[in-house]
Amino acid sequence: MEEKVQNREKSYKCDICMSEFTTKGNLRDHMRIHSGEKPYKCDVCMSGFARRDNLRIHMRIHTGEKPYKCDVCTSEFTTKGNLRDHMRIHSGEKPYKCDVCMSGFAQKGHLRRHMRIHTGEKPYKCGVCMSGFTRRDNLRIHMRIHTGGKPYKCDVCMSEFSQKGSLRYHMRIHTGEKPYKCDVCMSGFAQKGYLRKHMRMHTGEKPYKCGVCMSEFTRKGSLRDHMRIHTGVKPYKCDVCMSEFTVKGTLNSHMRKHTGEKPYKCDVCMSEFIRKGTLRVHMRIHTGEKPYKCDVCMSEFTQKGHLRQHIRIHTGEKPHKCGLCEARFAKKGNLREHIRIHTGEKPYKCGVCMSEFTQKGYLRQHIRIHTGEKPYKCGVCMSEFIRKGNLRLHMRKHTGEKPYKCDICMSDFMQNCNLINHMRIHSEEKSYRYNVSMSEFSNEGNT
Repeated sequence: MEEKVQNREKSYKCDICMSEFTTKGNLRDHMRIHSGEKPYKCDVCMSGFARRDNLRIHMRIHTGEKPYKCDVCTSEFTTKGNLRDHMRIHSGEKPYKCDVCMSGFAQKGHLRRHMRIHTGEKPYKCGVCMSGFTRRDNLRIHMRIHTGGKPYKCDVCMSEFSQKGSLRYHMRIHTGEKPYKCDVCMSGFAQKGYLRKHMRMHTGEKPYKCGVCMSEFTRKGSLRDHMRIHTGVKPYKCDVCMSEFTVKGTLNSHMRKHTGEKPYKCDVCMSEFIRKGTLRVHMRIHTGEKPYKCDVCMSEFTQKGHLRQHIRIHTGEKPHKCGLCEARFAKKGNLREHIRIHTGEKPYKCGVCMSEFTQKGYLRQHIRIHTGEKPYKCGVCMSEFIRKGNLRLHMRKHTGEKPYKCDICMSDFMQNCNLINHMRIHSEEKSYRYNVSMSEFSNEGNT
């Protein structure tokens, strides 16, 4: 009896694809797949359908009817199948499995699209540039590159976007929303991709490698910028002074020299800066943070460059060489100041007495003669000094320190100049000062 029911259930067979059907009407509807016949027309948009039921479901697009409602979240759907698929969001059911990577999906269509990752199939082709896409939606979005279509507009600043997701990300600029949190340092990010890049700071991952010098980078854009070091390409040019730059951000920062703009302000002392990085380094003055530590002597520094220069004390490296006298220096700035010995250049001028100096620091110390400022104070006797070096010498009176020693008689001196004068005793120059004095006295008497 049961076998008879089954035979009756699928007694109509398609001669083309051998599919079986329980009723003649179902077979007739099926045959339209092969013939392409669509006898049921929509009066609104003239779309054609092979079955009357499909036309009825389609009409709900125009009427807005959604007869199938979710009991959990009250979402509404035009078809029973859509409701069934939606319910899997609440149940977590994923009945469609990928045979390759075992990923699960709530809908059969989602599995079908996923399989294209493994097969490489891209059935949707761009008629303009022939790019291929795995999804129809992706092709539709891609076409906006050619058409210039930007259907999504920001209600706050009127910016336009080609994708809905881009608008959603953009809105977080106005709302300040940062839904993606770093589990390590709790930093927040507006986009998931930004969080993924940020995590490389903690993991140390640098997936982008330079094929020339093997340098590694956390971001693809950083590698692209780096490659210009090797190629010499500087695509960003200043319209004011014609300076060229490898990175657009460097050009933007440079332009502020011409405009005088300083958008980054210190909340503590109100100092203003051209670059965000400069403000970040400046803040360490207030916080006392010194993140760069010397492995040799444990000295700490606020800037990486300062540590790099300090290391040369231990290594003895002096990479900056004077082309005139073979003198070498650990710092480029020291070489620049040294060159002024040869050129006679004194670029720093006192506005009071017009005295000129080779170094800015010398001018700063000189100005204190006019202002009377004595910023260096002795903690023992409260004596004040213009220069730090003078205070250091003065402190030896209290400590008794005499770092300069005579190798002949082992006498000790507080200052190097005192040792030099003392050495004349041993070199038979002791009568020098007396003879000069007597000579001057006798000459004076003769006049």
